Formats: sequence, structure tokens, C-alpha cells
Amino acid sequence: ISVEEQLGIFLYTCVTGFSSLHVAERFKHLPDTIPRYFKCMLFFFTSAPFYTSQVHFPTHQSPISAIITNNPCFQAFRDCVGAVDGTHICAFAPLEESI
Repeated sequence: ISVEEQLGIFLYTCVTGFSSLHVAERFKHLPDTIPRYFKCMLFFFTSAPFYTSQVHFPTHQSPISAIITNNPCFQAFRDCVGAVDGTHICAFAPLEESI
């Protein structure tokens, strides 16, 4: 499978969240082929050479878009640095500590 098709499989799976079976039908491959190439691309994007050269976290000096600063919800998060859009962490306070 070409690198372009591997990237297509990876992006399609990430964006849609469809099962390997569905992605296999879409790309006309066997179902066991999809996870193999998905993992190859995942390991590539998280490897040190790619990650350290392409991923840069914002600093306190990084400019903030006007779209964000004009949002009323921004005030609660104005001093947060390093949060990633779309990140959801399942967290809750114990019942005895909740308000």
C-alpha cells in the first residue's frame, strides 16, 4: 500500500471514527490490513523525528486569536497554556467533595 493510501486510511479513520471493517470496505482492503497501516502511521506521527520537528506547543508569548479572546467563555481559560482543542478528560470529584 502506498504512503498516500496509508495516510488516507489514517485520516479517514481518525475523522470518522468508523470501525476497521467499514474502513476496509471503503478502501477495498482486508479488515486485518487496516489496523496494521493505521498503527504504522500512528507510530510515524508520534516518533521523535516527526514529533519534535512538527509539534510546537504555545508559550505565554504566543498571540491569541481575536476569535478566542472575544468569546465570553474565554475568561475562565485565559491563563491556560497547552490545552488541545477537542481534548476531553473524564474527571469528577468524589460525591462527598462535590458542591
